[in-house]
Amino acid sequence: MSKTEPLTYVGDPAQPCVMVIFGATGDLTKRKLFPALYNLAKANLLAREFAIVCTGRNELTTEAFREQITADIKTFATTEVDANVWDWFLNRTYYVSGDVTAPESYQKLKAAIVEADKAHNTHGNYFFYLAISPNFFGETVRQLGAAGLVDEDNGHWRRVIIEKPFGRDLDSAKKLNAEIRQVLDERQIYRIDHYLGKETVQNILVFRFSNGIFEPIWNRRYIDHVQITAAETVGVEKRGGYYETSGALRDMIPNHLFQLVSLTAMEPPTSFDADAVRGEQSKVLHAIAPMSPEEVLANAIRGQYGEGEINNEKVFGYRQELNVAPTSTTETYVALKLMIDNWRWAGVPFYLRTGKRLPKRVTEIAIQFKSAPLTLFRDTPVERLRTNRLVIHIQPDEGISLRFGAKIPGPIMRLGAVEMDFNYEDHFGKIPSTGYERLMYDCMIGDATLFQRADMVEIGWSEIEPVIDVWNALPPRAFPNYAAGTWGPKEADELMARDGREWRPID
Repeated sequence: MSKTEPLTYVGDPAQPCVMVIFGATGDLTKRKLFPALYNLAKANLLAREFAIVCTGRNELTTEAFREQITADIKTFATTEVDANVWDWFLNRTYYVSGDVTAPESYQKLKAAIVEADKAHNTHGNYFFYLAISPNFFGETVRQLGAAGLVDEDNGHWRRVIIEKPFGRDLDSAKKLNAEIRQVLDERQIYRIDHYLGKETVQNILVFRFSNGIFEPIWNRRYIDHVQITAAETVGVEKRGGYYETSGALRDMIPNHLFQLVSLTAMEPPTSFDADAVRGEQSKVLHAIAPMSPEEVLANAIRGQYGEGEINNEKVFGYRQELNVAPTSTTETYVALKLMIDNWRWAGVPFYLRTGKRLPKRVTEIAIQFKSAPLTLFRDTPVERLRTNRLVIHIQPDEGISLRFGAKIPGPIMRLGAVEMDFNYEDHFGKIPSTGYERLMYDCMIGDATLFQRADMVEIGWSEIEPVIDVWNALPPRAFPNYAAGTWGPKEADELMARDGREWRPID
């Protein structure tokens, strides 16, 4: 295969089923879900016995809905749309309007599902995707149960994909878990985190546990510290109302970034069985040392962007965004220093940072190794050894790079840093992807490895609860405290400087 030859997904088709999308007229559905389903259909990874029943508040006929999504796919597809594939997909897509709080809506929905099941011989298997406001997660699951739509009998399966945010703190996450588990077994619940649909995130386990040269040095003896960055150039766009109730801490840390922490730091699982992998991830999250109020003040940094410049364009500050209070104290930037209290990672700090209106859109994990002893070079002009660094690039360009030292040619002993780069697209080719293909396919085949389990959700919230409590008690004094287009508040740099370290420069 040449480097430029395009790739497609390879695998067996998913199991026959009806997919039901709540919130079918929303942004997530048209931007991500339908393009992802189209990619799966084009790759022959959807069963021939497949149908989609969509529901939303808009009063539309199936024909009108089909016209609408046909217009949308031309804008949001990640590849050229094949008319034959789209016609196949369209002919098994149905729409029924309804209110998620009204019992009669579920009877209409049930009738549409049963009809689609018979028309396309989907073997009585259903899964439900809740692309709706988090306020309705519990109510929707309760109504599904009351309508008998999630009862499993005669070998039929029922599964529910729930979008984030799953709760807004520990108490609400526990309450939501308890509410949905009154209706569903844990094996039926698929709490989605779209970060885990990215190839490089999935490859962390393969990279760590299939390469004998890395696993022996993946510990406190050889690693100095770990940096995890999730930076965005965009502001809150039209989501000011939501962001005012969330902020960067709730929006990013207990889900996306803790998933990356757990995959980076976990012990080898006994197998790639879902519960074996998630069990090891859960152990890592439990091992994160809880912060005292004093430690929160020292090791948790928050920021809010003010006016600035991104890509040579002037942009508003957060407080000037739509639906944001003019004196808002909501954070748009977070930096944390975490310690993992276990044998492998004792004494190795994990530094996390995430923010909006930063200079570059990038998500990465940087593993900084300890310096080699300098004794060998004491009689040479070498003043300082550059440390080895491994960077796992997650977005926008997926790949892995390794920095190591090499002698610069010439009669004098001089060392230079060499970057060895591996880029997925250059080596394997590009697969059209939204990041949701793998996750929906896994749900259809019953593989929950890349979905959060109840205990993982709750421990994630419990770890940041001390930060939430301190920040609620002590409002920020100097917001906004970083200009749009910069790498965040100076306090984040000071957090690293106190430990004699610095954030990895990202060009």
